[in-house]
Amino acid sequence: MHLGRTTLSKFLIQQLTGIPGASDLGALLVDVAAAIKAISAMTAKGALGGYLGEHGSRNAQGEMQQKLDVLAHEVVVRSCEWGGLLAGMASEELDEPYAIPGEYARGRYLLVFDPLDGSSNTDVNVSVGTIFSVLRYDRDQPPETADYLQPGLRQVAAGYAIYGPATMLVISVGKGTHGFTLDREIGNFILTHPDLQIPADTSEFAINTSNARFWEPPVHRYVTECQAGKTGVRTRDFNMRWIASLVAEVHRILMRGGVFMYPKDTRDRTRPGRLRLLYEANPMSLLVEQAGGRATTGSKRVMELTPEHLHQRVPLILGSRNEVERIERYHSEWQSGTDQPFSSPLFNERSLFRPEARR
Repeated sequence: MHLGRTTLSKFLIQQLTGIPGASDLGALLVDVAAAIKAISAMTAKGALGGYLGEHGSRNAQGEMQQKLDVLAHEVVVRSCEWGGLLAGMASEELDEPYAIPGEYARGRYLLVFDPLDGSSNTDVNVSVGTIFSVLRYDRDQPPETADYLQPGLRQVAAGYAIYGPATMLVISVGKGTHGFTLDREIGNFILTHPDLQIPADTSEFAINTSNARFWEPPVHRYVTECQAGKTGVRTRDFNMRWIASLVAEVHRILMRGGVFMYPKDTRDRTRPGRLRLLYEANPMSLLVEQAGGRATTGSKRVMELTPEHLHQRVPLILGSRNEVERIERYHSEWQSGTDQPFSSPLFNERSLFRPEARR
């Protein structure tokens, strides 16, 4: 270890001092980091390792799995199942929770993870990542599905890895959000971005505008104001970004600010959102809030939601606090019928932007 540099293990010892179960939580996060190193090596090899392309099967949501989805899932499971730290795991790739094999001791934590977020981007070499969340479990019997359905406020740790030009691990144990960079020469994650802070104001937003025809009016209102730039009510120009990788979007926001929006839309009324509450929205919300930002569905704080099932999807809007609060206000005004801009003829029944019936 290079002198004067804080490794992940040293950092966790410092951060978790005085917290009940600290040594087990620290050891679990080190196991997760070991899995991330292995996944990083696979993503770096890409086609050279034969890792690209479809696996030929579908995951719990019916989505076509990539080879790296399956491999990354297996790496996380094998790295974390044996240490006596976990009572169980839930993965985006599985219909039901993964039970710790009987030959291993069970611990007091549950690990919930998305093994490879943005995996559809691997074939075009765009940054992808791994997202994870840790929950407490204090019963002696094996956990059931209902034991995983805890609101985000009960997370004891969360984080993600981003496999980009450098591999970074960003984590929180409830004491701020901190970034580590993998030093491949020594095989350690080194603290490089301590105490990340998202600026309260921003002039950058991320949203998939190809879905604009399905957006609710408050989202149209916000995006239209941003697009108007200096000539509009915001009186300044905004930049728009869209990577289609949640890890990459959130990482950019943590590094320099911004707003990410995957809002509720009308494409499929049986799906109020597109991102998974347990595997994506909750862990990212913890990281963003611990960095001074805000995360919402538009009308509710994400981490206050009680999950209804393992693969529940929700709308997600997160990032710089002042912009997220503005979007929340627009939703509130629309729901109460006080959003004056939407009283104009542009939003009547003949309009392209005809709003849904207010609820």
